[in-house]
Amino acid sequence: MICRAVKAGARVAGHGWPLVLALGVSACQPPRPTLTPHVHYEVGAAYQADGVWHYPQQDLSYRATGLAVIDPPTDASRLTADGEVYDPQAMAGAHPTLQLPAQVTVRNLDNGREITIRINDRGPVQRGRLLSLTPQAARMLAMSTSPARVEIIEDELPSRMFAETLPGGPLLNMQAAPVEQVTVNALDGKNGVVQTSTSPAAVGSSYAPVTALAALPVTARQEWAVPTSLWIEIGRFTQRSYAALAAMRAGGTVSASDDDRGPLWRVRVGPFTRVDEADAALDRALAAGLTGAHIVVE
Repeated sequence: MICRAVKAGARVAGHGWPLVLALGVSACQPPRPTLTPHVHYEVGAAYQADGVWHYPQQDLSYRATGLAVIDPPTDASRLTADGEVYDPQAMAGAHPTLQLPAQVTVRNLDNGREITIRINDRGPVQRGRLLSLTPQAARMLAMSTSPARVEIIEDELPSRMFAETLPGGPLLNMQAAPVEQVTVNALDGKNGVVQTSTSPAAVGSSYAPVTALAALPVTARQEWAVPTSLWIEIGRFTQRSYAALAAMRAGGTVSASDDDRGPLWRVRVGPFTRVDEADAALDRALAAGLTGAHIVVE
């Protein structure tokens, strides 16, 4: 139990000074549970938050724009989705779909501030928000309490290292997979020889648990601020006819767009200057069944 003594003061009648009495009153609090960190690579299954479905996936070339918010305050210790102890002073953040952990560069488009953080948790809960930042990361990005317009660019090399070296990563899972016995038939007619390949799982070894990752430096870089507008992106389509149908349902427009998969047709609604206007348009799109709708910044 964690206890603290409480002192009370009382003034004695007829005297000009207080008499302080130490009372044996104590306020006791139950001890907080001890957290055991177990840092690991995590993608995770699809989940629903604030009425929107999210589909996590590994994407080592991720780049996107959207709105960032600050983590809500918490008094309780907890583990992040990748098994780290949550630290409000860390340069870290939460993302709805990126593999965990991932290292990204975040640029505040409103003021040009740029930071590097590690994505290690799922969030934000509120729909229409792309990123949640620890209070420390938000301070370095010079954010206010209002959502900030940000661009996120993944740092591929460190993110790939997480995937290749942390427990639960696809490479370690492949290396640890048991190998079955293989029978080799010799060409000279001799009996087949059974050869058994061993792996870490086969010989009963295990990888040492990871309890912490190196903290990222608390630094920021100053770039140029850029004027932006908010849009609701309904989706991207390989055929213009499908894009036209979605645009009709959303009251949006169709435009051509190129990405790594080739030419696409993009459907958007907007532009909007205020966040509340974009939120209202997003709610209308989701209510119309356009489940892929999300806020982007341009």
